This record gives sequence, C-alpha cells and structure tokens, in this order.
Amino acid sequence: MKDSLGRLAHANQLIDDEPPILHGAPGTIGRLERLCSALTRSLPATGVGLSLLTMDNYGGGTIAASNAESRVLEELQFSLGEGPCIEAYTSRRPVLEPQLSTHGMRRWPGYAAAAQEQGVKAVFAFPLQIGAARAGALDVYRNETGSLTDDALAQAVTFAEVAMGLLVDGQDGAQDGQTSSDLDDALAYRLEVYQAQGMVMVDLGVGIDEAMARLRGHAYAQDRYISDVARDIVGGKLRLNRDAT
Repeated sequence: MKDSLGRLAHANQLIDDEPPILHGAPGTIGRLERLCSALTRSLPATGVGLSLLTMDNYGGGTIAASNAESRVLEELQFSLGEGPCIEAYTSRRPVLEPQLSTHGMRRWPGYAAAAQEQGVKAVFAFPLQIGAARAGALDVYRNETGSLTDDALAQAVTFAEVAMGLLVDGQDGAQDGQTSSDLDDALAYRLEVYQAQGMVMVDLGVGIDEAMARLRGHAYAQDRYISDVARDIVGGKLRLNRDAT
C-alpha cells in the first residue's frame, strides 16, 4: 500500500512539474494532456494517448495525447475498429505488444500496418478502470521493439490509475449520466460519427452495426479518418451507396 501511494504521489508530482502545453486545453483535459507528456518523458516512450470508450460500437474518442503523432495513432483505432486501446478496454487487462511487425499483425492487421507506417514498433495499452467501472484506455507508443521493464509497466499502470481518478474527479458537479463540460467539448466531434451512422442506416436500410462497418470501410478505402467521413456525411457532402463503400 505504501509503495502504491508513493508511486501515485510521484506520478502526480511529475504531472505537476510538466510545463503546460502551449494552447493546451483547460481543466481536466489540460491535466490529462500533461499526464501524457509526463509519462512519455518518464518511460521514455515515443508518445502516449488517452481515449474514452463505450460498449456501443466502441464509441468514444481521443481526449488527450502527448503529441500530434500519438493523437493520429489513437484516432486510427476508431477508424479501423481495432487496436490495443479497444482490446484493453474490452478485456479489462493490459495489452502488451512489444513487436507490432509479428504478433501485432495477427492481432490487429489493419491497425498494426498503419501504426508501423507512422514509425511505431511496439505499443502497450492499459485500461482506465476502478472496480467494475471503466472509461477507456491509456496507450504507450514506442519506435523500437522490446518489452517494457517491470518498473516501466508499474509506472504506466500508475499513470492509468491517476488518469481514471482525474476523470472521476472531473465528473464532480456534472449531472447524473452526463460528462463534465470540458470532456463534452473534447468529444463533441464524436457526435458527428453517431449522426452519420444514423443517416447511413436510413439511406441504406441497414442495421446499426452494418452502418458503422460502412463508415469504417469508406474511411479505410479513402485513407481518411472516420470523423472526417462522418463530417462530410452530416454536412451533405458525401452519401454512401448500397454497392460500394
């Protein structure tokens, strides 16, 4: 217990010492961004990202990242519908992949290939959870193969625990069943995905899962983010048809 409390105190001190990100977000999101940057420096890692998820078609989205590259890697998982973040969330266990080019390609063929194109060679995901409650996952990216040391694993787990605590604290004052205002702002663009999903359901006469598959298929075929495809559909610039994605 003492060691755990010491690790939590050390993690929070590292976050406190991390310089604020220029033009970074305020409140809970701002501290989560600093958490990602602090962990990236501490491990060391190429980058760190945080995403929220739900069981409804793995909805959710990226809420914080240490750099633009990590944010891209987080978004890829929602566009492709697979990846370490989603697996860690659904399994409720850390997902450790020290070599994307081998086992990673079998686990997530689309995501592993895309991540390697971004220079990532290993990825490690840690669920954000307290008891039965879960919120998402923290992802650690590295540009070299190899496992994390025991100390690095303990650090990552501790930072995931701190992140979950920040999300819980950020709910103070929010109405039951709703997220706090800054989390709402961070995830606002995800609403377009749900809107587009509904529009595709009506246009094509398909179910909710098939509609999401069509969105993801089009995004993958056009090498675009699913959020960008959704924005075009909602804005009337794009309409999927029955015969092609």
